[in-house]
Amino acid sequence: MAPETIQWVYAFVDRPKDRFAQAHAFWSAVTGTRLSAFRGEDEQFVTMLPDGADAILKAQAVDGPGGAHLDFAVDDVVAKAAEARALGATSVFAEEGLEVLCSPGGQLFCVVKWQGERVRPEPLAQADGTTSRLDQVCLDVPPAVFEVEKAFWPAFTGWSDRPGSRPEFHLVEPDPRLPMRILLQRLDDDGPAGAHPDFSCSDLYADRVRHEAWGAEAVWRGPHWIVMRDPAGGTYCLTIRNPKTGGLPDAR
Repeated sequence: MAPETIQWVYAFVDRPKDRFAQAHAFWSAVTGTRLSAFRGEDEQFVTMLPDGADAILKAQAVDGPGGAHLDFAVDDVVAKAAEARALGATSVFAEEGLEVLCSPGGQLFCVVKWQGERVRPEPLAQADGTTSRLDQVCLDVPPAVFEVEKAFWPAFTGWSDRPGSRPEFHLVEPDPRLPMRILLQRLDDDGPAGAHPDFSCSDLYADRVRHEAWGAEAVWRGPHWIVMRDPAGGTYCLTIRNPKTGGLPDAR
């Protein structure tokens, strides 16, 4: 039987319950989206809705510090979840149309029922001509399980993979119709797995200033990225990648 194809991908921002209002207000602002109706028994879920395209970002109020995870939308949730388990993932929770799983290296993710999403949002354009796009979730992987995760994610997604721009990076990349790619980052030390969202930015400084105006703060500057902290305390990155292609600028 052929593997179940991933039809769409969502990034999920998980933030503490007591700072959820700050979180969804910020993420709606920096992605140029509007909020859906809240869902769940405690109204703990919300989707960021773009104009003229399908959503790619959701937020969730959680206990604890939160982080980020990916939702993979498919036609047959049961079949795709079974594929994940056969590759070494473990099931955490399941109900009709949803299964929460944990990768072999400890990353939580979800397999959900595809709702017909097809249209990827264009990069967000500003009045000054700069553009940005939320287009990547970086999985922060402890060194002891990095090779296991490198094998798992291409096998589960069916996407291509290749070394990243630095020795600690490995990219898992879908075809261009899908809105979110995966970057594996090998951490320096052992510890719990984590994840964070990444933006591609045509002007890194302009986007840093813009995000700071919405309440974020710059934490650290890397070779071609800035680590940011949002108003709810969660980290994410602004990168110099091309918002149209997702790739780094030509070194020449």
